[in-house]
Amino acid sequence: MPAVKSYPAARTVHRRVRDDLNGLRGIAIALVVVYHIWFGRVSGGVDVFLVLSGFFLGGRLLRQAAEPGADEPLPSALIRLVRRLCPALVVVLAASAMLTVLVQPQTRWETFADQSLASLGYYQNWYLALTSSDYLRADQNVSPLQHIWSMSVQGQFFVAMLLIAWLVAVATGRGGWGARRRRVLVAVTAVATVASFAYAVFAHHVDQASAYYDSFARAWQLLAGVLAAAVISAVRMPGWLRVAAALTGVAMLFGCGILIDGAAQFPGPWALVPVGATILLILSGAGTEANLPWPNRLMATPALVTLGAMAYALYLWHWPLLIFSMAFLDRHTVGLRGGLLVFAASLLLAYLTLRLVEDPLRKPGSATALATQPVQGRPRRLTTTMAVVVVALAVAVCVSAFGWRKHIADIRANGNELQSLAPRDYPGARAVLEPMRVPDLPMRPTILEAAEDLPATTIDGCITEFADTEVIRCTYGDPGATRTIALAGGSHSEHWIAALDLLGVRHGFRVVTYLKMGCPLTTDDDPRNAVTHEPYPECRSWVKKAMAALIADAPDFVFTTTTRPHPHGPGDLVPDGYLGVWDELDANDIAILGMRDTPWMFRDGALVAPVDCLAEGGDAESCGLPRHEALAEHNPTFDHLDRYRSMSILDLSDAVCRLDVCRAVEGNVLVYHDAHHLSSTYVRTLADELGRQLSDATGWW
Repeated sequence: MPAVKSYPAARTVHRRVRDDLNGLRGIAIALVVVYHIWFGRVSGGVDVFLVLSGFFLGGRLLRQAAEPGADEPLPSALIRLVRRLCPALVVVLAASAMLTVLVQPQTRWETFADQSLASLGYYQNWYLALTSSDYLRADQNVSPLQHIWSMSVQGQFFVAMLLIAWLVAVATGRGGWGARRRRVLVAVTAVATVASFAYAVFAHHVDQASAYYDSFARAWQLLAGVLAAAVISAVRMPGWLRVAAALTGVAMLFGCGILIDGAAQFPGPWALVPVGATILLILSGAGTEANLPWPNRLMATPALVTLGAMAYALYLWHWPLLIFSMAFLDRHTVGLRGGLLVFAASLLLAYLTLRLVEDPLRKPGSATALATQPVQGRPRRLTTTMAVVVVALAVAVCVSAFGWRKHIADIRANGNELQSLAPRDYPGARAVLEPMRVPDLPMRPTILEAAEDLPATTIDGCITEFADTEVIRCTYGDPGATRTIALAGGSHSEHWIAALDLLGVRHGFRVVTYLKMGCPLTTDDDPRNAVTHEPYPECRSWVKKAMAALIADAPDFVFTTTTRPHPHGPGDLVPDGYLGVWDELDANDIAILGMRDTPWMFRDGALVAPVDCLAEGGDAESCGLPRHEALAEHNPTFDHLDRYRSMSILDLSDAVCRLDVCRAVEGNVLVYHDAHHLSSTYVRTLADELGRQLSDATGWW
């Protein structure tokens, strides 16, 4: 989020206005918007904002600490903070809520409701950390509020620093320590900076996707700005060194997004590049206005200062406009012309927000965060009116978000009967395999139930998450049986548990799970996340442990997927890494039940959820996929059957797809709960056909 300059103390404090840093914010916000719209990369601009936020706030707190009686009461400081940050946020959230209803399918309204509340409560970053949302690129399926994570980090930091400064003031106000208050505050900040950076390096190594949003892993960037404010008065550099420092900072700033994959490398050590660039540009301008080196003077040009004045509002507007544009156009990019329109609309809305929302609600006479005109001359009526509007919008956002969440909860509470739908009314896969009359009834699960129609293993916590490598074993079917099928691999093995559990109870075998999200059994040395294509080293580590566990446990059969979508399409194939796993199981006399993977709903190279299509008015066929795009003419697993005599091939493609199309709904049952996982309700309708094939493979019944 763009840096927010801190408010001055209650008493007048004379300080120099750094127009070059306002211009730096203009450059940073331009980089953020350009990289988000056209390049799908992290520019480092947000990191610049974080450092500047720490610098501006730190400067104010350090000045107050150095001057007796300059302290501002903590409640007043917090009220100022709310007045500064919340109005523009509330307006953007309200506009985004209306656009969500108009543009996006109902299947995405729940996520928006959750994230709007998280944004208003300034815990959006923690919400995203728990879900490990990918911030690498914009996409029409991404939340229009995802970018507010940095604003939440900044808001949490502001409150924490104000509390720390207040505690230091209380502690040093006794025993003659008042004169040393500034030094104590600097010392506390320095220790916290080192601790936060060390934690960021550790968290980045353990779980980078979650660490990206972690306030404790990000704090060092803001604290570095506070330290810069502490040392700037002591900086003495000759003119040539100022120019060199400024040019180095500019080069680092512009090179960051080009050379560093920030979405994958921040907030670890590589984040030192944008942080260091910002510190260099801050320190190169230390001193008087006359001493500014020419790079800093260029940053202080009116155009960049004006852009910096709109940085906060521009940051808030650009991302939702980008996401809603892609959703409206049903595209995964906006192109050059569309991007220019998004940029122009963001600039216009940012300017209007600045003048009509932010300026009127700032305290008259204060030196505002955006160095704009004072508001003493503005009519008090405008201030009152805008305050009422903002409060009303905030209430409307909260009421609508809580109301929609309650509506969804009621629907899901009434959806417990999904496990016992009447086979005559909801035949599901049986309608594909057998000629029958299907009654005209509403689809189940409904579009609002689909997201929670998950395998029991997910609900029970019996699948290893992305960042972990522990092998979790859970037992389903008949726990007391002596015959065992090991269900192993990723989520495409997992979704068969709904049918295997039924069959295990029915035919007397137990199902033991060895599952990890997005991680099929493979010997690939460089496994990748199948959706994001990012490196997935945790998968490699987990597979080694899972294979050791499988060999030690020696089940009667290992049930796992044998195919994967062709990376360059169409159809499917057997990845080379799967063969190494089969060799290892074969060498240890463990028989394999090889299930052909179910179709992934790829359209134009991107995954599309049929449930979203249905929510937008599509039907079972238009929201499906031509069969030849998802499946090869024959099961490619058969090409390897001679090599693996202990493998029995299972293939339910004809129970999921018709001869020409893989439809979104069959037999009144939704086939997929997302873009590539079968709904548990549909899998249960596959139990009879799966049971027939398992009987042939195992001979158990």
